[in-house]
Amino acid sequence: MRITAVGNLVAGAIALGVPVAAAASSARQVAALPAHTIIHYRTAKIDGVDIFYREAGPKDAPTVLLLHGFPSSSFQYRNLIPALADRYHVIAPDYPGFGHSSAPDHKMFAYTFAHFTDVTEALLARIGVSRYTIYLQDYGAPVGLRLALRHPDRVTGLIVQNGNAYRDGIQDFWKPVERLWADPTPTNRNALRKVLTPEMTRWQYLNGSKDPSRVDPDTWLHDQALLDRPGNDEIQLDLFNDYRTNVSMYPEFQSYFRTRKPPTLIVWGENDEIFPVAGATAYLRDNPNAELHLLQSGHFALEDSAGEIIPLIREFLGRTLPPR
Repeated sequence: MRITAVGNLVAGAIALGVPVAAAASSARQVAALPAHTIIHYRTAKIDGVDIFYREAGPKDAPTVLLLHGFPSSSFQYRNLIPALADRYHVIAPDYPGFGHSSAPDHKMFAYTFAHFTDVTEALLARIGVSRYTIYLQDYGAPVGLRLALRHPDRVTGLIVQNGNAYRDGIQDFWKPVERLWADPTPTNRNALRKVLTPEMTRWQYLNGSKDPSRVDPDTWLHDQALLDRPGNDEIQLDLFNDYRTNVSMYPEFQSYFRTRKPPTLIVWGENDEIFPVAGATAYLRDNPNAELHLLQSGHFALEDSAGEIIPLIREFLGRTLPPR
């Protein structure tokens, strides 16, 4: 015999002398949860590597692809996903070496932004997604823009949150990294290990925040635990060095903005010292129709300014995407 939760509740109501109709009504109220609050945590085998991704929302709705930055993962979108999934199909993957995706040894797997783009493209094909608006943050900008260059007709829009595509945004923070690009010696490589410390991870979240009490400390603790996995330091150092390939592609990204003029929303923490605000305003040179909002926040602006950012995103998507 199959006994449901409602059946158990009704049986209990009879035993206690509670009216059955009232008990059943209560069960219906308890059981009713909005579908968009349900997030699925999935893994796909791509290029021999397990790629973890979060998925929510109706699959027949327009897709929003959330691409994370350093040193985070799809975890950074844990609050944004349910805020969009009532109307949109939302996908947030973890790159290899990040989050819950596999992290093969850096000597056995190429940790490059071109390879990350290959993996992301293959994942979208596996899921069956062929059109998407891309949320670009930090590392997500070069991955997403490489995707856009490969398949410009698939991109329905860009949401840029402290995701750089201009030399204007490469300033003082990047000088030690630029030394590695110019002279990739062990000394210059090892000098960047300080970026992987708990102090720097915490700094990335709190620096520039208008209200640090709104930044969840689980963010930097979560990221640091993953950075501290054996061998992950070498993965990150490989990526620091490979970031130079993104800078060399900036002219191609900018040409894409000029020629394709994708609908673009820019929400930028203007106190960011990693990608300063000059990197945000530069987008308007090549796409004057882009919509720019500067926020009193830092690099991870979504953490303390979600109340401002989410309504802007929903309004932007409502204007630029067809109704479901």
